[in-house]
This record gives sequence, C-alpha cells and structure tokens, in this order.
Amino acid sequence: MKVAITGATGLLGANLAALAVEAGHQVVCTRRASSDTSVLDGVPVTWVEAGLSDPEALVRAFDGCERVFHCAAMTSLFRSVTPALEASNVAGTDHVVEACIRAGVPRLVHTSSTVAVGISTDGVPCDETTRWNLPDLGLDDGYATTKRRSEENVLRAVSDGRIDAVVVNPGFMFGPYDARPSSGRMIVEVAAGRARVFTRGRNCFVDARNVAQGLLLAADCGKRGERYILGDENLTYGAIFERIGHVVGRPPPKFLAPRWLSYPVGRVGDLREWWTGEEQALTSMTLAWAYTPGFIASHAKAVRELGWDPGSVDAGIRACWDWLRAR
Repeated sequence: MKVAITGATGLLGANLAALAVEAGHQVVCTRRASSDTSVLDGVPVTWVEAGLSDPEALVRAFDGCERVFHCAAMTSLFRSVTPALEASNVAGTDHVVEACIRAGVPRLVHTSSTVAVGISTDGVPCDETTRWNLPDLGLDDGYATTKRRSEENVLRAVSDGRIDAVVVNPGFMFGPYDARPSSGRMIVEVAAGRARVFTRGRNCFVDARNVAQGLLLAADCGKRGERYILGDENLTYGAIFERIGHVVGRPPPKFLAPRWLSYPVGRVGDLREWWTGEEQALTSMTLAWAYTPGFIASHAKAVRELGWDPGSVDAGIRACWDWLRAR
C-alpha cells in the first residue's frame, strides 16, 4: 500500500515512517525545503518537497496514496495563538484535508493531541467524550488552541461528507528518532544531572512506537469521524523523572518546587515573552500546566475498538536514551 506521511522528521512521524516501511508499505514523506531529513537515513522512504502552506504540492505528494497520515504540527510555548501557529496547525491542516479530497485519498488519519481532549476535574481520566474545558481553566495556550481548532475542522469535513478521516490524540511520547530532541530533552537533563526540581502536575505518557502502531490501526480499523486517545500511563512528573533516572542510571530530581514559587517566576517569563516576542520556557502558562493534576486520559476506547496495545512507557524511555547515545 502506498501511504504518505507529513511531519516525518519529527518524533512520531519518523517512528511511523520506519514502522510503515517495516510493514511493507511504500512510504512517501513530505518535507519543507529547509528540512533536515537525516533522522531517517537508512530508512527507504521517498521524500517529496511539499510544505503545509503549498496545497498544490500536497496534492501531487498524495497522488495514488491510499492513506495519508498527518503528523506535522508546530509546537510552541507561547501563551496565545500566534500567526505562525495558526498558519501551520490550522491552515496547514485545512490544506492537507483539501489535498486529500483532490487527490482522492480514501482515508486521512489526523494526529491531534491530548491537549485537544480536556482536563479532568474529578480525578477520572478524560476520554474522547470529555468537554474541552481548557479555556475555563486558563490553560488554552497557543498550541492547545490551534490543535483543537484543526481537529474540529477535520471532523467538520467528515460530518459534511467531504472526507473519510479518523483523529488520534497521543499523549506525551518518548521514543527513538527524537532528533531535536523534543521530549527526549527531559532524559538528557536527568542524564546530565541538570534536572533539579519537579512539580506536582501529571501527564499521560506513552511509547512513541506504540503510538505509531496506533496510527496504522486507526487507518485500518478506526471508525469514520471518531477520535482515539493513544496514551499509556498517567504519572506525576516526579514519577516520570524517577523512571528516567532508573533508565539512565542517574538520581532523579529530589526537590518539589512549591506552587507559590511559580507565580513570580511565571510573571517574569510573561514579561520577557511580551518584551522580546520570543518563547520562554517558564511563563505563567507553562507553570500552570506543570502543576495541573488533571491532565490524565484513558486509552480504553483505542484498546477496545482498534485492538491497540499501549506498550510500556519505560520501554519508550529506554529506546529514546539508547538512540540518543548512539547519535
């Protein structure tokens, strides 16, 4: 089967490309002119220059494909939606949808995120029916907002009868092919002894290779217009640091940063973001997420309807660490 993948230079897209090749598919990966494709050196994929802002190039890239996996997205720490986020995550997804329609692609699998699902307020993990309540909680940053909008646009195209598509909502992924690194930065910081503190928040962690398998399952078994959360364990940040420390053989952070300390630190970050126009790692928004206990999700639907195996977070951490060391 011929398939196309956007975002194949990123963590999930690269793992998906490698897995799809292993499964015997003919894989076309889109790239921007400036993209570094070395992350997939040695993996027999066909690279096609087709950015998300170029609908005509996307149509040509998708021609003859039976599946398109849209994994490309812009991640950001900005507190609100920026023109770049809107252009990449919302308009870019719209271009992918239109290109799939024009190229006659039978099915699109759109990669969203657990940030587009919601936050638990009662301790019960969120599922695909949870109301998106991030604006109510002041957690609707630029990335979450644009991921939610792009997902809604895909599902609207499905309900309008314009396309057959499925949405997947991955959690926080660890795995190989993390070239930047992205989530692997946490592993690097622990290994280098630079991770000093942790916060009380929680997140839904998962092996990126199992998420990639979930995308392939969604393409074949997912129900038209449905969403599937692909996450494994809901862990505190203290717990995930302990898992990382065990893998890399270094002690995890020992100091719990008190919530009150985040207020002045976040305010300084907000001012720096406003003054410089640049992303800041510590703002009132990023710290609010760090202390959010309800960012938890359930993978029950994916297991039930797709036959998905979430695998092991520890295995994902180990695979990421081994890959980074080899690089």
